[in-house]
Formats: sequence, C-alpha cells, structure tokens
Amino acid sequence: MKVGVIGIGKLGSIHLRIYKELRAVKKVFAVDVDAGKLAQCSDVPCFNDYRKLIGAVDMVSVATPTPTHFEIAKFFLERKIPVLVEKPLTTDVKEGNKLIEVSKKNKTLLFVGHVERYNNAYLAIKKIIKDPLFIECHRLSPYPHRSLDIGVTLDLMIHDLDIILDLVKSDVKKIDAKGVNVLSNSADIANTRITFKNGCVANITSSRISTKKERKIRIFMHNCYISLDYAQQRVEIYQKIKNKITKKLLPINKEEPLKKEIGEFVSLVKGKKFRTEYAISARNALALAIDIQKKFA
Repeated sequence: MKVGVIGIGKLGSIHLRIYKELRAVKKVFAVDVDAGKLAQCSDVPCFNDYRKLIGAVDMVSVATPTPTHFEIAKFFLERKIPVLVEKPLTTDVKEGNKLIEVSKKNKTLLFVGHVERYNNAYLAIKKIIKDPLFIECHRLSPYPHRSLDIGVTLDLMIHDLDIILDLVKSDVKKIDAKGVNVLSNSADIANTRITFKNGCVANITSSRISTKKERKIRIFMHNCYISLDYAQQRVEIYQKIKNKITKKLLPINKEEPLKKEIGEFVSLVKGKKFRTEYAISARNALALAIDIQKKFA
C-alpha cells in the first residue's frame, strides 16, 4: 500500500512515523505547503501540493488545519481514494454531511481520527458499561500554540463527546454550557452539562490553558463507579458487593492508540471494505460540539 500524509505538523509527523512502521505500507509520501517541514522529511518523497498525489497513492491521511479538511477530503473522495481525516471532521455539519454523501456516492471509505476509541483502557470498559447514570470528564492541557483556528470544544472536548455518545446511546434533551476566551479569539476553557433523554447526565470540562495535562473520564452506574485515565491507560472499578465497596484495577495491555487507529484504516483499505459508521459518528460528535459552542454566546 502507498500512503500520502497531508500536513506535517505535530500530529501529521506521528502519522508519517507510524505508516513507515507498518508492514502493509510500501511507500509513504509527505505533503505540506511549508518547505521547512518538508525539509525534515528527507527520507520520503515530498510534495507541496496534495493534488500531486493522484496516481501515486492508495489512500491519504489529512492532518491539516480543520478549515481545510473539507476541501482536501472531498478532492480525494471524488477520485475514489480512501481518506483518514483527523478530528474534527470539518468545521460545520453541512460540510460533514457533504463528505459523507460523496463517500457513499463513490463507495470510498471516509475514516475519522477519534483516537480515544482505540485506547485499550476504553475498549476494556466499553464491554462492561451498561446504562450509565452520570459521566464526568476532564481534558486539560497547557496552551498548545496550535489548533487555534478552532476553539477548545472542537479541539479537545470533541474527544469526550464522541466517547459519551458511544456509551450513552440516547438523544440529547438539554445542554447548559459556558466557554471563555482567555488567550485566543475562541474559547480556551469550557464546561458543559448535557442531559440525555434517557436520564443520563454528563459534565465535561475542557481546557487548553491548564498547567498540567489530564485526560480522565469517570462513569457512575448502579452500584458501580469506573475511573479511567486515558494517558496512563489505567482503569479502577469500584463496586458495591454485599454492602461493601470493593476496588479492582483492571489489567490493560498498553498500546499506542494512534497506531491501532491507523492500522485499522490501512486494514480496511487493503481489504477494500467500505463502511460509513466512522464518518457518521464523527459527524454526530461534531454536531453536538457545535450545539455546545452556540451556548457560549
């Protein structure tokens, strides 16, 4: 398989490294408009225009700034080249729906990089989550000096929104939210409380102006509480058994989530498998994130 990585920033560089490690990938191309970034990729063929990849690749990863996702992904989908686009899918739902429409029309895979779904800690608890009553998420990071074309809701919170929608499986009833611009022109810290129609409530805090990094989710069910640390891939389960609280540390086989994600994308393309659920779930998370942002005004 031959792959093009478009956008060689922090995340794109990791994509490039992982593709080079995969046995199924024969050749990798790097694309960026910044000649300085391409100069750091001297071990692979480089282009300054993604259009030059046509005829050279079987699939592409799009890790460019979010406002460019739609144009680039649409270009390749229209030419029946499978696309992995980093989250968020696009900047608005209309563009997301259009990409899904083009993907279906051409029966070409549109895969979206919601990496926490490939965290082995999450995969371990997903099997045991049933009817969550309350969910609390904290996703904090220092100021990134990148991804400032979007606010913290689309930059960070969308990870948790995608996971919560995957777990709760219910329509949203009510959203209460507050976002504050601190160092950029969009919200750098935000909190939202989502009430679902089935009664579950989720409280989510996201910040890109914290002094520390934290990526945690806590899930409360009847007689059970689960604490998951995404970064440490650590899961603690507290259960009430015969009026006693027991604590169990779940054994987790730690792996690099992004490598698992990209590996699945390559496997689907190699097997010529066309699926729509990746793009649809990403579009749903995007729609919820945008609804939350509207509450900031």
